[in-house]
Amino acid sequence: MAGTDAYADDPASACAVMTRPRSSLVSPTDTRWYHCISRCVRRAFLCGDDFSSGRNFDHRRTWITDRLLELSGLFAIDVAAYAVMSNHYHLILHLAPERAAAWSDDDVLQRWTSLFAGPPLIRRYLTTQGAPLDEIERNQLRQFAAIIRERLQDLSWYLRLLNESISRRANVEDDCRGRFWEGRFKSQALLDLSAVISAMIYVDLNPVRAGMVSTLEASSHTSIRARLLERESARNKNLLMPFDATGRTSSAIPFGLEDYITLAEWRGRLQRSDKRGSIKKELPPILGRLGLEEEAFIAMSGQLLQTFGSAIGSPATMTEHCNRHDLKYLRGLAAVKSGRDES
Repeated sequence: MAGTDAYADDPASACAVMTRPRSSLVSPTDTRWYHCISRCVRRAFLCGDDFSSGRNFDHRRTWITDRLLELSGLFAIDVAAYAVMSNHYHLILHLAPERAAAWSDDDVLQRWTSLFAGPPLIRRYLTTQGAPLDEIERNQLRQFAAIIRERLQDLSWYLRLLNESISRRANVEDDCRGRFWEGRFKSQALLDLSAVISAMIYVDLNPVRAGMVSTLEASSHTSIRARLLERESARNKNLLMPFDATGRTSSAIPFGLEDYITLAEWRGRLQRSDKRGSIKKELPPILGRLGLEEEAFIAMSGQLLQTFGSAIGSPATMTEHCNRHDLKYLRGLAAVKSGRDES
């Protein structure tokens, strides 16, 4: 039976996650992988049913997924997983700065001007197909391209353009002004492959845990639903980051798609006392075959927001992260060491 997802995670604990500067929370030298959450600040729901007004906003879920994948075609940022809920969304994003570094200046400018008009010099240069420029104009062009290249690989710019476009459309539809989202998106650094897979499964299982649906294939507006549809028909294409268990593809998740789907299904069948929903059958154990320690995996994939703070990973990678940033404490380290959720 469909329900709301107000308890899919704990907003109070989510707000307590991030108090450090954004530059220390998002650093490609630490990790390329991040779990990001944005939450609607208004009483009216972002998507789904608003029981206070009786209105339905399901169509806004498509706004988000369409814009999300459009931006991924322009930025050097990959979408590994997403879930669009009633008043918030979850993303697992992968930064690819080496891809942006390989773009030509013309490519950078074309990408940016598909989002913004750009200054007159850039518009003139692009519309006249490389008309001659004097030395001052060439320097301006190079400087502008360097700035834009940085923006097109920046997580904050990516989420800013996603959120601003949705906010504008929602304000027009609601005939109002004002803030639509909380002040800052929340982010968690994913320090190793186990953390990445755990976070992806946490995101893909959000509608199941909220009691909105009973199976993964029924979870509309999630990445796993998009992947399942693509498997069923070659006509269903998406721009999600692909899986590649061989590890030979740099812009791919180094894991098998079939193993991931099976693992997500297995994890969804485990009933949690603090969540309403689960997938109601048993699967043969597969964690041993995949080389993941069962209790630590359950701790990580169960309560990312409640258990962990600004970074998620194995005890070794979390300890290394603390040492690198001179942190005396990192929330979740004790839990993953003991293989259980912190209360």
